[in-house]
Amino acid sequence: MHINNVVIEDTFAEAFEMWASQLIITAVNETWAMTAAQVATGFSTSIIACGCEAGIGGVLPREQSPDGRPGVLVLFFTMSDKDMEKVLLKRIGQCIMTSPTSACYNGLQNDMKVKVGGKLRFFGDGYQSSKLLEGRRLWRIPVMDGEFVIEESFGMQKAVGGGNFLILAESQRASLAAAEAAVNAMRAVAGIIMPFPGGIVRSGSKIGSRYKGLGVSTNTAYCPTIRRQVDSALPDGVNSVMEIVIDGLNEEAVREATRVGVLAACHTGVVRITAGNYGGKLGRYHFYLHDILGPSQGQ
Repeated sequence: MHINNVVIEDTFAEAFEMWASQLIITAVNETWAMTAAQVATGFSTSIIACGCEAGIGGVLPREQSPDGRPGVLVLFFTMSDKDMEKVLLKRIGQCIMTSPTSACYNGLQNDMKVKVGGKLRFFGDGYQSSKLLEGRRLWRIPVMDGEFVIEESFGMQKAVGGGNFLILAESQRASLAAAEAAVNAMRAVAGIIMPFPGGIVRSGSKIGSRYKGLGVSTNTAYCPTIRRQVDSALPDGVNSVMEIVIDGLNEEAVREATRVGVLAACHTGVVRITAGNYGGKLGRYHFYLHDILGPSQGQ
């Protein structure tokens, strides 16, 4: 398959099951809502070392905000439901409750819930209070600029982590331009995040290492500077690779983000698009590039 003279490999991205929760952060204006969201999602690129993967899912219009103020959607992904409780307690308590004028609401209606506000309320030292708003239990915690409003529980569901595709290009400039175009297009897809910096990762990894105790190491097959020292997967003319990793609330969201992203990435200077997998042995979700793009897209 070729799109704009870019080869699309007949392969698949291998993704795995995660747990997801979605928060709505509001504040006096969009700047402060976004500030709280950015701080809360810091250091959350990879489950390997960060404890969670998280990102900003978009800006919420005032008419869709629980309190009528500017809001930002934030998605968190963990490997277990128990991990989600730990992550949300820390991230909300340290990063959102501390942010001026902020409030935090559940953004995912699901029967599976994790109690967060119901535990953070104890920060109020006995002066916290609760109220019901359209069947939702909210806690009002006194803080120095007024009060921090937080929902008692947050919904969570099984989700998909680790969707991906790789952009193989002639130069660093070309691979970065293509990856930026892909990320910009993918941000319009609801229910997904791209957790790495700016949505892009240049230090892709493989399982295992020659060093004892290190579970992952650099993806040597896609590193251009050592192509003559390793079993390289790089075709001639490829001198830079960028990867985009996708977490989504469901398979459909990851598929659509992959489709939109790959089409946008077929830029001048891009030689090939491929995807990372482990032979189907690691994750239950397999996203085949040719199936996602469809025969109408290729030549």
